[in-house]
Amino acid sequence: MAEELILLDEWLSMFGMRVRIALAEKDTKYEYKEEDLMNKSQLLQKMNPIHKKIPVLIHKDPYQRAQARFWADFVNKKVGDVGGRIWAGKRDEIEVAKKDLMEGLKELEEVLGDKAYFGGDTFGFVDIALIPFYSWFYTYEALGNFKVEAECPKLITWAKRCKQRESVSKSVADEKEIYEFVVNYRKSLELD
Repeated sequence: MAEELILLDEWLSMFGMRVRIALAEKDTKYEYKEEDLMNKSQLLQKMNPIHKKIPVLIHKDPYQRAQARFWADFVNKKVGDVGGRIWAGKRDEIEVAKKDLMEGLKELEEVLGDKAYFGGDTFGFVDIALIPFYSWFYTYEALGNFKVEAECPKLITWAKRCKQRESVSKSVADEKEIYEFVVNYRKSLELD
């Protein structure tokens, strides 16, 4: 069964028109709910509690969305920020950063479990948040003298599955080009 989409909107909103055009272009079915902005519905207030504005496209239950946002933020901090400490840090800082990175990756692997993607059978938000970092693993490993696959084989299997998707393969940078860039960057700042 396809995921149910609900659009909270007002017929004259140019921002809502954008969403309706995009949904039509994608031939996506959705339920339209007209909002009275002078008397905002409880659903609108719940789904957009800060701004209470339209349009709002509801496509997952709030718990799943909150979980996805949490794990995407986790990726940014525990993989992105820590990875930066490896590739742009001083040589003596790399060992500590490597340990921190592996702790974060192990936790992500535990969340992934035996699922195809973080969302189960569906490639989604957390997958999109994490897969660009896979291109950097080669650089992290070379600088830190370790292998992610040795401790997180399921995560590497997941990454290879993601790379088979055209949207991913066409969008992520080449791992060897990243490594070359980082080596030159580190030389220019005399980090080695």
